[in-house]
Amino acid sequence: MPKTDNKIRCGWCSSSEEYIRYHDEEWGVPVHDDRVHFEFLILEGAQAGLSWLTILRKRQGYREAFADFDPVAVARFTDRHVEKLLLNPGIVRNRLKIQSAINNARRFLEIQEEFGSFDRYIWSFVGGQPIVNQWRSLGNIPATSRESDALSKDLIRRGFKFVGSTVMYAHMQACGLVNDHLVDCWRYTLVQKATRGKQKH
Repeated sequence: MPKTDNKIRCGWCSSSEEYIRYHDEEWGVPVHDDRVHFEFLILEGAQAGLSWLTILRKRQGYREAFADFDPVAVARFTDRHVEKLLLNPGIVRNRLKIQSAINNARRFLEIQEEFGSFDRYIWSFVGGQPIVNQWRSLGNIPATSRESDALSKDLIRRGFKFVGSTVMYAHMQACGLVNDHLVDCWRYTLVQKATRGKQKH
């Protein structure tokens, strides 16, 4: 793993300052804010076929284009909004991805109505507390899990798009439902203390 400023980090974040900042400040920290969950659903859906770094660099563009990730506002987007977004260089100009974000906003509101919050819904798939893994190399980290399989299956049943198991495992990693920092990473123990999660090998 690379050392930067005398800190050992997960190897995937070493290629840019944006990656390092994201890794050090956000990745793996438990999220309980519905708007942040919705933000990651939009960004992860947009990533399909692209690098996460590409999406991070367009994050502000997405924030401006998608009403600061307000699902109520995005759920009201019309075909006119779609056509306008297709001309916006600040986001990934893919019609299916844009339409899926609007669709997912509507489905997101349905989950909020049913469960009280999206946060309560998604955390139920890990028993309400983070899974703390103990990986020693990037090659050990899976692309999916039993929990992401179940989450993806349920979201698809509810009408969500671009929510395959790999996408949802990335969401779980990003939003702290899973701590997948390598054990030697300087963030591992800090995130683990914050999560007080259950051990899983």
